Amino acid sequence: MRGYDFAPLYRATVGFDQIADLMDRVLTNEVSQPTYPPYNIEKTADDAYRISIAVAGFSDDDLTVEVKDGALHVSAKKVDEDEDRTFLHRGIATRAFQRRFHLADHVRVVGASHENGMLHIDLEREIPEALKPRRIEIAKADAIEKDVVDAKAVN
Repeated sequence: MRGYDFAPLYRATVGFDQIADLMDRVLTNEVSQPTYPPYNIEKTADDAYRISIAVAGFSDDDLTVEVKDGALHVSAKKVDEDEDRTFLHRGIATRAFQRRFHLADHVRVVGASHENGMLHIDLEREIPEALKPRRIEIAKADAIEKDVVDAKAVN
């Protein structure tokens, strides 16, 4: 894959450095992406999402879910089990992991649940009132002129 230089973007724009950093992370092929544990990301409504992570073998106490610096961090560490046990075959991976999901602006974690070996994390996009579209009422030209005349008469 071909590398891209985002230096001109940094020089010509202000406030778009997060987008350039995101593109740089996506296009970087030097770091291999972890595949454990498997997960799904689904859209459950217009502004609602759910991340489901397969965490078979982990209890609630082994899992940690936290949001910091605009990213969702999910990690797990299995408490050491009894050394007395002897496995003939060990196919259930309970190795420690850390998984990070970058969250878009105005996306917050609503809750998390752990059932049947799946960790479900619900997210919701909350658009602030200032960013929501609003309808502007179109006034009649006569009304605007009358308001201007009244304002001049008061001053």
